[in-house]
Amino acid sequence: MSRRSLSLLKTLTGSTIQTRSVTYMPRPGDGAPRAVTLIPGDGIGPLVTNAVEQVMEAMHAPIYFEKYDVHGEMKRVPMEVMESIKKNKVCLKGGLKTPVGGGVSSLNVQLRKELDLFASLVNCFNLPGLPTRHENVDIVVIRENTEGEYAGLEHEVVPGVVESLKVITKFCSERIAKYAFEYAYLNNRKKVTAVHKANIMKLADGLFLESCREVAKKYPSITYNEIIVDNCCMQLVAKPEQFDVMVTPNLYGNLVANTAAGIAGGTGVMPGGNVGADHAVFEQGASAGNVGKDSILRDNKANPVALLLSSSMMLRHLQFPSFADRLETAVKRVIAEGKCRTKDLGGTSTTQEVVDAVIANLD
Repeated sequence: MSRRSLSLLKTLTGSTIQTRSVTYMPRPGDGAPRAVTLIPGDGIGPLVTNAVEQVMEAMHAPIYFEKYDVHGEMKRVPMEVMESIKKNKVCLKGGLKTPVGGGVSSLNVQLRKELDLFASLVNCFNLPGLPTRHENVDIVVIRENTEGEYAGLEHEVVPGVVESLKVITKFCSERIAKYAFEYAYLNNRKKVTAVHKANIMKLADGLFLESCREVAKKYPSITYNEIIVDNCCMQLVAKPEQFDVMVTPNLYGNLVANTAAGIAGGTGVMPGGNVGADHAVFEQGASAGNVGKDSILRDNKANPVALLLSSSMMLRHLQFPSFADRLETAVKRVIAEGKCRTKDLGGTSTTQEVVDAVIANLD
C-alpha cells in the first residue's frame, strides 16, 4: 500500500491502522515445547550458544535444549548425539573445528551426510545501521551439501600423486535446484542464479546446469540465469545487489556464501542453516570465523548476532513465528542503535553486553 493510500485510509476511517499482520492460527498442540539438540562446539561456540540460551529463556520460547559436548578432533559424531538429532528433528550448533590435513574427516560434513542435509542456506543482507560498502544487498545462497569436492573421495595413486574425485549426480543436482526454486517461490523472490564452471568441467558442472534448466521451466514466474563462478566472485564484490537467490554445487557455494557475507556486513551477523527432508541444523551462516580466534574467546567478545538470527530462522522452522519476529526485531534494534557492537563490527562490547541489549529490546 502506498503512503498516500495509507494516509487517505486513515483520514477516511479516523483511526490509526494496526501494523500487526493477520493473525497466525496455530493448530491444537502447536504451543507444546519442542526439544532441540544443542551442540556448543569449539572456540567461540559455547559463548554464542550460551547467548542463544539466555535470550530464549528471557523470551520464554517454547523450546528446551538437549546439550551435548562434541568437538572437531573427534573421529565421529557420538551415536547419542545423532540419535538426539534424529529424534528431535532440529539441532542448533556452534562451530566445529575441522583439522587441516592429517586424515581427520570433518564432523560438519559427517552431520550433513548422515542426516542427508542436502541444502545449505545462507542469507546475506544489509542490516540497518551497519555501514557497508554496498547497499540493497539481500542474497540467499543455496548450496548442495552432500557431494561435489566434499565427497571425500581421495587417494594417493603413487607416492607424490593424489587423486581427488568430484562427484556430481543428476539426482542431487535436481534436488538442490528444486529446493532453490521452491524457496524463491515461497519467499516471493524474483530470480535464481546458477553458479558453475561448465566451461571447463563440461560434464560435471554441465550436468548441474542441465538439471537447473529443467527445473527452471516449471517456474516461469521466476527469472533464471547462469554465471561462471570466477565472474560471479568479481560481480559479487562489484555489484552484489544484482543477485537474489543463488544455487551452487558444494565447493562454489562455500566460497560464494563467505564472500557475500563479507560484503553484507561480516560473517558475525549472517544467519544460516542446513536442511533435508527430515532434519534441520542451524548454525552461523558463513563458515569463516565460526570457531573464532583465541583472543576473542579470552576477552569474551565473540559476536552472537549470526547465531541469534539463525535461531530466529529455527523458530520459524518450528512454527513459532511470533517468537522468531520478536528475536529478529530485537537484534536489528540493537544493531541499528549502534551502542552495543563487538570488535568485528567496530565496537568494544562483550558477548554478554550484546546479549543484555538484545534482551532489553525484546517486545
